[in-house]
Amino acid sequence: MKLSTLLAAGALIAGATLQCDLVIAQGAAAPAASAAAEQNPSDIVQTSAQGILKDLDANREMYRKDPSKVSALVDKYLLPHFDTEYAARLVLAKYWRTATDDQKKRFIDAFYHSLLSNYGSALAEFTSDKLKVFPTSVQPTDDHATVRTEVKRSNGDRIAVNYELRKEPTGWKAYDVNIDGISYVKSYREDFGAQIEQKGIESVIARLQKGDKPDSIRKTTDKTS
Repeated sequence: MKLSTLLAAGALIAGATLQCDLVIAQGAAAPAASAAAEQNPSDIVQTSAQGILKDLDANREMYRKDPSKVSALVDKYLLPHFDTEYAARLVLAKYWRTATDDQKKRFIDAFYHSLLSNYGSALAEFTSDKLKVFPTSVQPTDDHATVRTEVKRSNGDRIAVNYELRKEPTGWKAYDVNIDGISYVKSYREDFGAQIEQKGIESVIARLQKGDKPDSIRKTTDKTS
């Protein structure tokens, strides 16, 4: 199902409600950051999924009638736990160094909202029986982790959806999602690279703002529905 990407990342992808305290209570920022940093990556994905499910169950009809409201739900559970800047840097690769600060800011914003538009509409039908999160073992010295999940399609087939996370001072954050062997970041990097070379980064920003996506991403979102 498309929304699974968001649970991580989705993407991509995510975090426990205790990390929301970082925004709400500045005075508790240090303890909350420490607790978040100690969370297991699998727990972050699982807790985020539970948070989304709780909100969906309470307001499912509203989201079905007005899917546009799903974006706010995704923002609430995904954005605090998805490293949009790091993902954008990986996508732009060498072109990140030559982009202006304004272009970087607009690319990051367009890239994140592309994630919302690609996967958010599926959230209204998300139920707990369609997502399975596998345990992830990490050592104290590890700074990268892969969280394996499995998404059940409406026809009963199961698709592997894996999330890539890295450890930051504020805790584990996702930056990529791999659906059935297709990396979200790699697909965008390969697709955008040639276009930036020929037409410049502004053309890619405009394309993202229109909601365009690489063929490989289109196929994976179709596959997980």
